[in-house]
Formats: sequence, structure tokens, C-alpha cells
Amino acid sequence: MSRSEQELFSTAAITSFKLNGQFLAIAEELARPAGITAAWWQVLGAVLHEPLPVAGIARAMGITRQSVQRIADLLVEKGLAEYRPNPAHRRAKLVAITEAGHDAVRRIDPQHTKMAARLTAELGRERMAEIADALTTLSAALDAIE
Repeated sequence: MSRSEQELFSTAAITSFKLNGQFLAIAEELARPAGITAAWWQVLGAVLHEPLPVAGIARAMGITRQSVQRIADLLVEKGLAEYRPNPAHRRAKLVAITEAGHDAVRRIDPQHTKMAARLTAELGRERMAEIADALTTLSAALDAIE
């Protein structure tokens, strides 16, 4: 029995909603021992390699600019991030991770590594790579049609 385009779309969406909840629950569990939340980890992760403006973080993470601004302000207040001047835009400061922020993310790494290994063991490395590629392709396709 062939499923309609609408059924396929609905299945993908509902499964993505469930996955989002599952990943957020895992992220909260992983982040808690480091003294941060999943949302804080998400924003720190976005600026791990380079400072970005709040709007850039929001685009990369698929969340609202206002949510990122609130979290960035908290991270700065806690000393896990800092605001820096943005040479490309006078008013939109860059969010940069501090050494304390790097330390928090590093504290997550051992459990993050274990969870990744458990999931990869469950699915197999090749299947895990296929799934990651398919999710990336799905996200890009949604970006393309928006």
C-alpha cells in the first residue's frame, strides 16, 4: 500500500516533533551535571567555534531571536558568554563563549560521547550516518521551500 504525499509529510512532521522532545530530554539530562540547561548548551554550541550575532544563532538553531536574546543575556550574566563588538553591525553585538562556557561544554562531553556510542551501537554506524544525512537533507529541503 502506497502512502500519499500528505501522509508521508505528516509522518515526517509527527516523528520530528517526537524526536525533538526525545533529544531535548536527553540534552537536559546531559547538560544538568554541567550546571546548564539544554537551551543554554544549544546557544553555547552555536558560538563554540566563532562568535555570532543573536539573529545568526537564531537562524542556525531554528528558534526565535527573542529566545536566543534571553538565553544570551543569562549566559553573559553567568559568565559563560560575553558580548563583543560586531565589526559588521554596530548595534548587533556578537555573542562569544568564554572559558567558563567552554568548561561547561567540556563537562558534558563524556556523557555525550557515551550516548552517541549507545545510539550508534543500536543502529550501526552506517545506518546512523544515513539517518543523519537524511535529516540534514530534510531540513535543507524545508529551508528551500519556505
